[in-house]
Amino acid sequence: MSKRNRAMNLFYIPALVFMLLFVAYPFSEAVRISFTKWNGYSQNQIFIGLDNYKKLFTDSNFHLALKNTLIYGFGSAFLQNAFGLAFAIFLNSKFKGNSIVRTIIYLPVMISGLIMGYIISFFVQYRGGVINEIIGWFGMAPIDYMASGARGVIIITLINSWQYIGISMIIYIAGLQNISNVYYEAAGIDGASKWQQFKNITVPLIIPAMSTAVVQNIIGSLKLYDVIISLSGGGPGFSTHSLSTYISNQYFKAQNAGYSAAVGIFTFLFIMIVATAFSRYFTQKEVEL
Repeated sequence: MSKRNRAMNLFYIPALVFMLLFVAYPFSEAVRISFTKWNGYSQNQIFIGLDNYKKLFTDSNFHLALKNTLIYGFGSAFLQNAFGLAFAIFLNSKFKGNSIVRTIIYLPVMISGLIMGYIISFFVQYRGGVINEIIGWFGMAPIDYMASGARGVIIITLINSWQYIGISMIIYIAGLQNISNVYYEAAGIDGASKWQQFKNITVPLIIPAMSTAVVQNIIGSLKLYDVIISLSGGGPGFSTHSLSTYISNQYFKAQNAGYSAAVGIFTFLFIMIVATAFSRYFTQKEVEL
């Protein structure tokens, strides 16, 4: 068995090599660069210690990007899970056209976030936008939807939520199908209402599915990038930037690679802490059958 185990361990080597080359090494380089002043192109990197991290406390654009990231992350996660669970409960029953409805709800997931942003831009743009064309038929003045940062953040949050509701729906359907009807039948005999059954049976027993859906949605939304780039580019000004797009902005436009790396390290640690906290919370709430 020891020979066989040693032979089996050899299969880990390719995965380990890829992890070292494409995860560990780039991350360690990012940490090193975050302690330097560097434009991202020249050969001169000046060590400046913690100055880039200190700048995080005074950079108003970073604070705005962080606030937007929280809205994108928690706002999208809430909407994706609320509607995903609602659709899952509806589609968990058998009816004609069930598969078609599932496909329609899941369809946006298969579209790239970058492409989705471009598609939505044709609807909300000021000149020639679909929405403005429609309201123009009723004699209403066109609206520049993306001219306001607050409105842009809301639109981006709604689009991101709508695009990935299908993932939450599939996860919740899998969780619901693992719940035996025996529990509902027993509760019905005891006189429990539909709401009481949902609250005391469905919710506790789908905690594992909820944990997966919530953590996955939060991670994905906190690092939101593509739809912002294609829909608003982070503008107007810095008003719709997330931390991910702000990293790109500081590296390529501001040519401040050291500070960009510091923002990246902060983003990584922030998402890791939030995801770990939610994962532990749901683990404590799981019910053993």
